[in-house]
Amino acid sequence: MATAGTAADLEAFRVELTGYAYRMLGSGFDAEDAVQETLLRAWRGADRFDGRSSLRTWLYRIATNVCLDVLRGRGRRALPVDLGAPSAPVVESLGTPAGDWVEPVPDAAVLPADPAEVAVARESVRLAFVAALQHLPPRQRAVLILRDVLRWRAVEVAELLDASVPAVNSALQRARTTLAGVPDRSASGADLDRADRDLLDRYVDAFARYDIDALVALLRADAVQSMPPYAMWLRGAADIGRWLAGPGAECRGSRLVRITANGGPALAQYRRDPAGGHRAFSIQLLDAADSRIVRLTHFLQPDLFPRFGLPLRLE
Repeated sequence: MATAGTAADLEAFRVELTGYAYRMLGSGFDAEDAVQETLLRAWRGADRFDGRSSLRTWLYRIATNVCLDVLRGRGRRALPVDLGAPSAPVVESLGTPAGDWVEPVPDAAVLPADPAEVAVARESVRLAFVAALQHLPPRQRAVLILRDVLRWRAVEVAELLDASVPAVNSALQRARTTLAGVPDRSASGADLDRADRDLLDRYVDAFARYDIDALVALLRADAVQSMPPYAMWLRGAADIGRWLAGPGAECRGSRLVRITANGGPALAQYRRDPAGGHRAFSIQLLDAADSRIVRLTHFLQPDLFPRFGLPLRLE
């Protein structure tokens, strides 16, 4: 009988399985838990691995079942821009955190080490693309990721899902049609530091000085800004500028640390602490097009910082 290998053999698949689970679930925390459960089930069920498929295929079968279990009966994750109309630029409060949002993920957790594979993988973990995937029913989502992102053959996906090849092809066509109709998917843009190598530098400089005119000048006229876990979001460079000058003014004096997330450059914002030093405040993802920023997503979730290997305070 074939063997499922050692714990080290299973561990070698952690990053690619985490990338798959993240696309399926839209959450780095959930993806990490799903992969841990996948590897645990594989280790416990090693004696049932019969070798008719590769170890990789067997692990993806387990991971798919784990993800489908997680998604059963759960509403879809989204970004604030996917729900409702934009908010007024000046409000007294962000409101109450609510909803299950698509979350950012560190590149190291989901991208392959092989440079030849990284370019393609980056596009498939862009925040806008992962949010678009959440519009698909779970099995269609799995089919599209396996076929269009991971480039599995239809017969391989059919075997993994215990489905027929025509059923897989039909699910793929429906998934592609749905994705084509998802608004704002194009906001994922190209790689920011290729599109405009100094755009991020100018943003960091303007934010550090909290020069609102300079910040607004970097935005495209129809840019959007959202701040999960809050539902409010803004559309238009002018309204974003009003927000920055109003409620957002508490960010004056922040420090920014460069990181990578979702296949591109990102920033960790530490806001000034009245007690001294700076405290973790947000993870910022920027999308660019035409040498302008088209989407700013500020995740006001300090609990994300440890996932990026960052401290919660800067003294």
